[in-house]
Amino acid sequence: MIDMARQRTAIDELADSYLGAAIDLDPTIATYLGLPGREQELPDLSPDGLEAVSQLRRRTLAALAAATPVDTTDRITVAALRQQLELEEQIRQTGAEESALSNIASPVQGLRETFDLMPTATPDDWNVIATRLGNVPGAITGYVASLRLAAERGDVRASRQVRACIKQCTENAAADGFFRTFAAEARLADGVALPEAVIADVSRAAEAAASAYDELGTFLREQLLPQAGDVDAVGREKYALFSRSFLGSTVELDEAYAWGQEELERITAQMRATAERIRPGASVREAMDHLNTDPARMLHGTDALRQWMQEKSDAAVEALAGTHFDIPDPIRTLECRIAPTHSGGIYYTGPSDDFSRPGRMWWAVPEGVTDFSTWRELTTVYHEGVPGHHLQVAQTAYRKDTLNTWRRLASWTSGHGEGWALYAEWLMADLGYLDDPGDFLGMLDGQSMRAARVVLDIGVHCRFEA
Repeated sequence: MIDMARQRTAIDELADSYLGAAIDLDPTIATYLGLPGREQELPDLSPDGLEAVSQLRRRTLAALAAATPVDTTDRITVAALRQQLELEEQIRQTGAEESALSNIASPVQGLRETFDLMPTATPDDWNVIATRLGNVPGAITGYVASLRLAAERGDVRASRQVRACIKQCTENAAADGFFRTFAAEARLADGVALPEAVIADVSRAAEAAASAYDELGTFLREQLLPQAGDVDAVGREKYALFSRSFLGSTVELDEAYAWGQEELERITAQMRATAERIRPGASVREAMDHLNTDPARMLHGTDALRQWMQEKSDAAVEALAGTHFDIPDPIRTLECRIAPTHSGGIYYTGPSDDFSRPGRMWWAVPEGVTDFSTWRELTTVYHEGVPGHHLQVAQTAYRKDTLNTWRRLASWTSGHGEGWALYAEWLMADLGYLDDPGDFLGMLDGQSMRAARVVLDIGVHCRFEA
């Protein structure tokens, strides 16, 4: 049992000192975690900036080696922080930090996404936003310097990734893209107009940010893309390293590849059986087509989608709190939002440290999509919300009585976090919340995609036989 009156230790201080120093080097971490301070700044993404982060990791590893845990909580902190920092340093040795570019998680997305989480309630909030928008060009300049250095080493991401990022840059820089739209819609949280001087500052800074993304897109298209290869595979050695970073442990890649194929076959068999329940004699595709034409399962417009997400999320919290889970009051609020971009992704962001900003579920609806099928997406609400990411992340953030700030807010392993969210989907099926065969088929459809992704990801990067 954990002592609920646990006193802070030297290792707690060490972990939190590391987090504070990491935030000094990358202030967007504080924004993401909901911690105060340096809200106007952006990270130095140049080679020198990345080296400073590496030096911090190495100093912290040396301090961890000399530290003495006093209890189980300390031992877990040391093990988790050491593993994270060692893996990040190993990844750095591959040159992957300087060449970082992907369609999901790289500075192309990270710099823009930080503005989604910034407060907008007061004119002072918007003044802070204007200053940070004005710092986007400098951050982009540093990022380009790192990409250039990596390219000089012959390290350029695959052309598929480069093209995807060019498209995102173009969209963000457009007249109706994120930055100019963000400025045009700037107002106080209650809808009251901002002072004209503040609006002018935000507009000027947004123009600068949009221009910086336009220049980044031009650099990617004209200079980086010609150097990019068409081979997506990173190779088995590098893939194994990244796999360890994501999973928090080492897996035997050949066995994982075979498991993925077996899991896909198992889920496909369940999908066939479920299709039979929906329409006797129908194939899986025919059952899906039937569900997609069912008016009772359709939503029209993003307002209806957001309201439906919120209603389903609130209902799950109400039903599970006090029965299957102890859910403290601050955690019972989960805010569903339509994201300001159109990537098609659905994702979760955690609450601020003081819970003044709630956990949020975001849906980045693709351009032109106005109709949505609920049968396919109910399981996603449970994945991103309760009992999925929100329950796990917010519960951990709430544990100030037993965990240091780094453990509560910044210790994340994708294999554990995403693994829990995938388990949460099956759990809701086991608890009866997906008894409707259409909703159950939606859950199986998502699970089959994840199993197929295991096979595709390992197979492509390790160049396994199909």
